[in-house]
Amino acid sequence: MAPSIVFDFDGTLAVGHGPVRAYAHCVAAAAAAGYLDRVEAELARYDAGDSAFRDGYDIVGSLAVADGVTAEAAQRAYAESRELLGTASAPVDAVDGLDDMLETLGRSARLILATNAPEPGIDRVLASWGVQHRFDERHFTVGKPAGLAPLVERLLAHGPVLAIGDIAEYDLVPAITLGADTALVGATAATSTVPVTMRGASLAQLRTEIETWAALAASSTSAPLGAGSGIER
Repeated sequence: MAPSIVFDFDGTLAVGHGPVRAYAHCVAAAAAAGYLDRVEAELARYDAGDSAFRDGYDIVGSLAVADGVTAEAAQRAYAESRELLGTASAPVDAVDGLDDMLETLGRSARLILATNAPEPGIDRVLASWGVQHRFDERHFTVGKPAGLAPLVERLLAHGPVLAIGDIAEYDLVPAITLGADTALVGATAATSTVPVTMRGASLAQLRTEIETWAALAASSTSAPLGAGSGIER
């Protein structure tokens, strides 16, 4: 038996709006005048916790649709932006202290990357951060929320699981349904009503709690503490 920690990528390990802005710039030619300004205004509202959008990508895509951009054109723009990931056109910052945190967690748990994003660019970014080797498994184009369930179910057969992400409905709800623990990070952590195990403005803010979870999970073969256990923070 061994615990596993499942990390989302965008908004969880990777922070900042560089990739989102790259997506917006790629789609802007097909959108109406003022599109980029509307994206920036909505990103500011999202960062302030005052937005109904799931994340920055939802903002860019939804505003594009409102401007009459076709789904095919938006998907092409997204694919183009992901090819730029980690370049000067789509800068990506790692959450503070990521390598040290992953090194510590890796002593107690298997570390899994599970993202809806395609593979292009992500391994390049992970390598630039010096953390590519920290992950036991890397899964791309997972198809969350539904696609996360089989992965979490498989991992739960071998021990406790903690799923970490910034979009509760996509990154965490499937894990909650299966009885795994969850950590919500990012702009929606303070306002989301999803019953997660722990929450914080960033992965770095939750570092002590996550490391404690991993150490306790590794030393016990009992079921993971669920969201209804009264330890939500």
